[in-house]
Amino acid sequence: MDIEIKLGSILELKKGHPCGANRWEIIRFGTDCKIKCLGCGRIVLIDRPTLKKRVKKILEEKSEEHS
Repeated sequence: MDIEIKLGSILELKKGHPCGANRWEIIRFGTDCKIKCLGCGRIVLIDRPTLKKRVKKILEEKSEEHS
């Protein structure tokens, strides 16, 4: 199963953050991804293959519309 992750998406990971939250926002998406905990605001750098393995589900997708 290949997951389509986009910049600005809200994810739920298999393992929760120590603060108790389990919702993360993608704030940078490249070879390495920056994800932000929506509970405490902590920013974590993680590589893309590891992130794709840890995603449980995509809660919200941001559409990238160009005007």
